[in-house]
Amino acid sequence: MGMIGGGPGAFIGEVHRMAARLDGKIELVCGAFSSDPKKSIKFGKELFLNPSRVYDSYEQMINEEAKLGEGERMDFVSIVTPNHLHFEPSKLALNKGFHVVCDKPVTFTLAEAKQLKKISSRKKLIFAVTHNYTGYPMIKEAKSIVASNKLGRIRRAIVEYPQGWLSKRLEQTGQKQASWRTDPNKSGLAGCMGDIGTHAENLLEYLTGLKIKKLCADLNTFVKGRSLDDDGAVLLELENGAKAILMATQIAVGEENNLRIRVYGEKGSVDWSQENNNSLILRMEGRPKQILRTGTGELHKSTMLATRLPAGHPEGFIEAFANIYQNVALTIDSLNQNKKPKQTHLDFPTIDDGIRGMQFIQKVVASNLSKSKWTKF
Repeated sequence: MGMIGGGPGAFIGEVHRMAARLDGKIELVCGAFSSDPKKSIKFGKELFLNPSRVYDSYEQMINEEAKLGEGERMDFVSIVTPNHLHFEPSKLALNKGFHVVCDKPVTFTLAEAKQLKKISSRKKLIFAVTHNYTGYPMIKEAKSIVASNKLGRIRRAIVEYPQGWLSKRLEQTGQKQASWRTDPNKSGLAGCMGDIGTHAENLLEYLTGLKIKKLCADLNTFVKGRSLDDDGAVLLELENGAKAILMATQIAVGEENNLRIRVYGEKGSVDWSQENNNSLILRMEGRPKQILRTGTGELHKSTMLATRLPAGHPEGFIEAFANIYQNVALTIDSLNQNKKPKQTHLDFPTIDDGIRGMQFIQKVVASNLSKSKWTKF
């Protein structure tokens, strides 16, 4: 693996590195960690990388790695820069024949995401997007329950993602994460909805297996002087006629990362929360509430593949990220051996999910500004 971004002061870069190396299938071999070459070189030393493979820029890294022989050059690149710096490195890497893992939202605009889809399809290369919440074992269990029709026809879903870290104008203090996430020149059309709303949207479609057909959005900016939304709610209609509510906010004082999803069918429901991620609540009509736990009982094979530890040993955020990287690594390994990847290994978000996320951002902003409100997806 090579990495672009994720240098000094970056939160998500180290998360990606820990996740990638967790299962021993991926080695970080090169990087361009900062737009400042001196910082990139210094950071590469801290990671004990070969100095000759710590590059001044992403262009230099991709071009130089492409000159190396198979087995020596990187197999894929992980892009962990702010949103506005996703497209060009992704495009260059694909054109040079490298698979890509990219943080979300996948690009700055929908048009850019569609262009990456064309290139990756033409080149027959993997393009994974790190919507990491789909990697939690009990999310996979919930998905398998819904897919088996155990709940019956889905009628209603509620997905919520409250955070409180931007309840004050933190960006004025120079805090790096707040600064770029609230800047429309770096974040894009949306703030909160682009940052965590897309995670909620992706989780909803992944778990239910249903696409959004239309939506009605209300976005808010509660902190004075902020340029982008820091709160919002969206009414949704899914492709089978089911209704959903999506709420994302970063001004909910006291909240940490309380992502939660509830899905209600004709016969029963599932309920999962990230802050208690090893449990899944299953409610079936006429039966006592069940609490399914990671590592116990007869769980779906996809749940077991995503579980590393015995029951009662907590797994969480890093492991969910790692499940994406593990499946990407196993898929690339199959392709390198000219083998067809196993279906279970293809269980990771792709450029198609990235495009859905960019469409979600665009449609939510359009709905918020529209007088008619309801907007086709």
